[in-house]
Amino acid sequence: MGSFRDLNVYKKAFQLSMLIFDESKKFPTDEKYVLTSQIRRSSRSVCSNVGEGYRKRIYPAHFISKCSDADMENSETQVWLDFALSCEYITKEKYNDYLKRSEEIGRMIGHMIENPEKYKGK
Repeated sequence: MGSFRDLNVYKKAFQLSMLIFDESKKFPTDEKYVLTSQIRRSSRSVCSNVGEGYRKRIYPAHFISKCSDADMENSETQVWLDFALSCEYITKEKYNDYLKRSEEIGRMIGHMIENPEKYKGK
């Protein structure tokens, strides 16, 4: 197996994180230390936890734990997206797109949690 960067889940999570980063540049200045910071942090944490877990994949319990952390951060990102929509910082179309992407990422992380042996490598 190659790098964590080769995982489709990492690629999709990274892409979503960058979309959120670009969109959050438009959020009001008074949200800088709350919503803007939190949604950026949680979306980036999905990627970092996938990367960390993948490097520890020979230890199934650690791998599952880091994947669970990635899933938790993905869920937190969805909460912040809910706030962004409710505060009218993003359009319903962007919200739906980002949420759909996040849900797919969640399913992929779920697969990793349920099948750690498939990621163990040689």
